[in-house]
Amino acid sequence: MANKSYKKKEHESFFTKVVNLVLTLLLAYFIGSQVCTEANNNLRIAQISDAHFSSYEENTSYKMLKNSSDLLDDAIMQVNTSGAYDFVIFTGDLINKPKVSELEAFIVHAKKLVYPWYAIDGNHDISIDGPLTKTKFMSVLGEQNSKMKQKNIYYAFTPKKGYRVICLDSIIDNKITTNGRISKEQLSWLQNELNNYKKETIIICTHVPVAEPYSSSNHKMENEYELKRILKSHTNPVIVLQGHYHAARLIQNENMLIVSCPSLVSFPNAFRVININNGKTKVKVDVFLKETNLKEVQTHARVRLMGTQMLYGSDEDRNNSFELRREDI
Repeated sequence: MANKSYKKKEHESFFTKVVNLVLTLLLAYFIGSQVCTEANNNLRIAQISDAHFSSYEENTSYKMLKNSSDLLDDAIMQVNTSGAYDFVIFTGDLINKPKVSELEAFIVHAKKLVYPWYAIDGNHDISIDGPLTKTKFMSVLGEQNSKMKQKNIYYAFTPKKGYRVICLDSIIDNKITTNGRISKEQLSWLQNELNNYKKETIIICTHVPVAEPYSSSNHKMENEYELKRILKSHTNPVIVLQGHYHAARLIQNENMLIVSCPSLVSFPNAFRVININNGKTKVKVDVFLKETNLKEVQTHARVRLMGTQMLYGSDEDRNNSFELRREDI
């Protein structure tokens, strides 16, 4: 009887091990599937703004123009060596003076990126009565970048399922001003984009801000309330990547997240990394500030400028995590 009991226990022990092994394998497969699913839902973006690239100018009271090419190369090197990105977006003021030769020189550096890159215009990129019109701006970019062959200065693309990136033209080109405006034609196009991509998480890229990081009447968007109203009509998350003010600021307004990117050429000489993960009921957004490795240049930029804390922001403005509500429509 004792021998039979021992064999029975041995059989049960073997059976238990097999069951545990199967359960372990199933659990590992389930976890692995979840991880893969989450990875597929993730979008990683590098945002570089206000590079103010110059091939010939000296430093100003607050812009390190003489170091602009080195600062740009450092940002590109950091992006290339810090893991995979879905794309890089330059949110305006690529160059400091609106010259075709300067834009072409900027592109030589930008082409060092190993990831797809896009750009939108800033007020320093477009000349009112000079050769670098909005049409020429897009033409020069399109000649050197297969991703930038759009005819319109404003455009949209789908980097991955579940996301729609909308790049706006916020620059006024019929008068000298640092204010911005979205044309009526563009607002209508934007509304159609939102209507056609109701289920997607929307990423808006603009030079002049949708929401100011700090008050500046001569830099703000002239029709910001109309633009906000249209963006708020989108029931799923809207993430705005903006520049122009050279400031690091993060603002959540219900289902909209505003990411203000500082300038590469003035303190804090930094760019943004944005990780977005689409879940079934919420979207998680992690935003980081990546400062230049050129610390001597950054130090010089700091001492040249008053009000550096306003541009550098608080700890929460530099690195933070957010959750935005998501709806299945």
